[in-house]
Amino acid sequence: MKIEGSQVRVRSCIVAAAALGADAAILADTAMAAGAATVVAVFAGQPDVARNLTVKGNDANVAGDVVIEGLDIGGDAISETIALAGIATVAGTKAFASITQATLPVWAIADTERVRIGTGARLGLPVRLNRNSVIAAFLAKAREAVAPTVAVNAAALESNTVTLDSALDGSEVIVDLYETH
Repeated sequence: MKIEGSQVRVRSCIVAAAALGADAAILADTAMAAGAATVVAVFAGQPDVARNLTVKGNDANVAGDVVIEGLDIGGDAISETIALAGIATVAGTKAFASITQATLPVWAIADTERVRIGTGARLGLPVRLNRNSVIAAFLAKAREAVAPTVAVNAAALESNTVTLDSALDGSEVIVDLYETH
């Protein structure tokens, strides 16, 4: 029962049509320099929706930190440091709406090491939550059978994310939740 004069606190967040993440969606293989970090400000793409980013090297020797700067879903500046682990795809946790700069580490062993930046499956929520208050998630208007994985942070908008159990496929994603903050 709704209390007279109160506002509805259930919100449907339309995340938009989110495509399956791709490991070079933002930055294709880019050479690392020998003596100084490589700063990149021109990208092959931008996230299709606010979402986390991934980094991946082209061989087992690729190591060091990639520092990514950009904007969150609210338009505020954010950054994240993601440690490279050779050819493994390493996922960040913050949801970027856009990327403005990436700083790549120096190469470790040989002048052939390269880095790519892609998009992950964590989608940004447009609200700050202090607890998991997600009621349901929908992909292509169908309710997910398994509850999504939810990360919350009452202070940092970019750290409020949802990961569906189903693979993203370019269909609209809707998340119903109670606002908690």
